[in-house]
Amino acid sequence: MSVTLGIDIGTSGTKTLAIDESGRVLASASVEYPCSHPRPGWSEQDPELWWTATIATVKQVLAKAGLKPADVAGIGLSGQMHGSVFLDSGGEVIRPALLWNDQRTAAECVEIEQRAGGRENLIRMVANPALTGFTAPKLLWLRNHEPRAWERVRQVLLPKDYIRYRLTGTYATEVSDASGTLLLDVANRRWSRELLSKLEIDPALLPPCYESPEVSAKVSGLGAAATGLAVGTPVVGGGGDQPAGAVGNGIVRPGAVAATMGTSGVVFAHTQELGFDPLGRLQRGCHAVPGAWHVMGVVLAAGGSLQWYRNELAKAEIEAAKTLGVDPYFLLSDEAALVGPGAEGLFFLPYLTGERTPHFDPDAKGAWIGLTVRHGRPHLIRSILEGAAYAMRDSLELIREMGASIEQVRVSGGGARNPLWRQIQADIYGHDVHTLESTEGPAFGVALLAQVGTGGFASVPEACDATIRLAERTERDPKVQPFYDSAYALYRQLYRDLRGSFAAISNLVKSYGA
Repeated sequence: MSVTLGIDIGTSGTKTLAIDESGRVLASASVEYPCSHPRPGWSEQDPELWWTATIATVKQVLAKAGLKPADVAGIGLSGQMHGSVFLDSGGEVIRPALLWNDQRTAAECVEIEQRAGGRENLIRMVANPALTGFTAPKLLWLRNHEPRAWERVRQVLLPKDYIRYRLTGTYATEVSDASGTLLLDVANRRWSRELLSKLEIDPALLPPCYESPEVSAKVSGLGAAATGLAVGTPVVGGGGDQPAGAVGNGIVRPGAVAATMGTSGVVFAHTQELGFDPLGRLQRGCHAVPGAWHVMGVVLAAGGSLQWYRNELAKAEIEAAKTLGVDPYFLLSDEAALVGPGAEGLFFLPYLTGERTPHFDPDAKGAWIGLTVRHGRPHLIRSILEGAAYAMRDSLELIREMGASIEQVRVSGGGARNPLWRQIQADIYGHDVHTLESTEGPAFGVALLAQVGTGGFASVPEACDATIRLAERTERDPKVQPFYDSAYALYRQLYRDLRGSFAAISNLVKSYGA
């Protein structure tokens, strides 16, 4: 039996699982940890939290599955994209990592476009515009605002690649995650020396870049002692959480599209050619499938909006859920089901941490619009579920516009576990949605990549064909869809109406803190 591990370094926690060559999950374990927001719009994390969680979950999985160290043929790593881990000459972390949803780098994004000779020229070099969440602007921010820390930097790693370093002692990354740094020549699948030169960033700060199923390193003595794994266990390149999740969802050929409703929301499509959009409206990158690319749209606080509501406004439901032994999200969805589509005219804009697709607006704000005395908690909750789905539809519309085939929409993440949210997505997307038997997401995807990299399968599509199976289908309601089409048009207009006010609010907050 060929057993591989998948380790996913998420924003709210780390998950590790073990699978066999049939894709059967032998065991899984998760450990949660906090995220720090030291200032409005800032988002940071201590990388030591990821390593501690990795040690704990790997040990739990080995114990639960009854695996000996030698039973593990290979390991795949996935993680939150775009984060920046800054290491000194001794490999020690210099400061907390800046995360994907950190919005402090608006000025650095302008600087990057200027140094590149304009947005279109930047997109020609690295396939994407400068966005606040990306890695490159974080490097410039550190150089501009914390010069003493910048002088100490000798290596910059993405979150999952920091775990690779701790496991193996090797600096390495792979093309799918590197695509989100804004420093990769995506077309040629290598670091962009042209842009690095324009930004005056030493290429030596970046690790060697591999394909996702390719063996990149092997577990070291220190890594083995910490985790209980065997010295020399191969570690493949792995993938950023979205490309890895796409592999786990079988999005490895044109036609099927993934809609993942997690903390962030992502719409992801496989493409055989990179293509070019001078406006950079969708994020483009190397797929975890060698020789393929992807396009994706990102909603920064899709499921995160419901998480915010749960944490801040549903403390009673959290306590009730503990007593009943159920997920508090299901208590919230039961409330939302008490009202019909449209929540009686209440809209929610899910821009709690700014927004990426399609607005590229770090100043965007969350908002309830249309409140009346008739509205209660059920309306508030349903409007959040609908607002997140409207935001995801923005990306689906762009994918349709660029001519990509959408034959099937596969949903995953927290939004796929809830029947009401699945129905809302089907009706707002205007497309039946499908779930899969495996709901393990990126961890499952990189475990499959490890199967490929250690010889279990000849290719990533072959691995997906052998292990991924459809589960449920939620059909769109043709009676409701016309209503949602009209509501979606109004939803889009609300952002346009409020964009100037969002910027003014940000300036007001900055002036108070000055």
